[in-house]
Amino acid sequence: MPSNEIVIVAVIALLSGFVLGFSYVKGQITAIEERYQAELERWKLEAAGEIRKDSVNRSRSTLKGKIAEQMAPVLPEFSFNPADARFIGSPVDYIIFDGLTDVADDRSGSIRIVFMDVKKGCSNLSRVQRLIRSAVKEKAVAWETLRLRDD
Repeated sequence: MPSNEIVIVAVIALLSGFVLGFSYVKGQITAIEERYQAELERWKLEAAGEIRKDSVNRSRSTLKGKIAEQMAPVLPEFSFNPADARFIGSPVDYIIFDGLTDVADDRSGSIRIVFMDVKKGCSNLSRVQRLIRSAVKEKAVAWETLRLRDD
């Protein structure tokens, strides 16, 4: 067999081997992709149920917290006269004019102003609430009267 023919046969054999090898590897990759795609879809279905459960639990917890905020003045833990409390909801839950009822009834001549946020469980103050708490502790509070013109 002449050397040109040997080279041609060798090139054809190499190309055939390359094509067969490429086809085999591509088939393996496709099979792996299909298997992992099926596992991903199964995981999505399982995770969706867990995510839904978590969402419902968080929603319940938030709702319970909102109810606790509104009901705080009638709970035994609330140490102020409920009539002195004003619910504002945000950024804190209550401003309490401690002693206001006594002042209105001429039983006392002073009040104390208390900012209160109601937390359920192990909830923490938000960043804004912490800043408000710091402002109150540092006595960074003021009184202003806005006078409107009679037109």
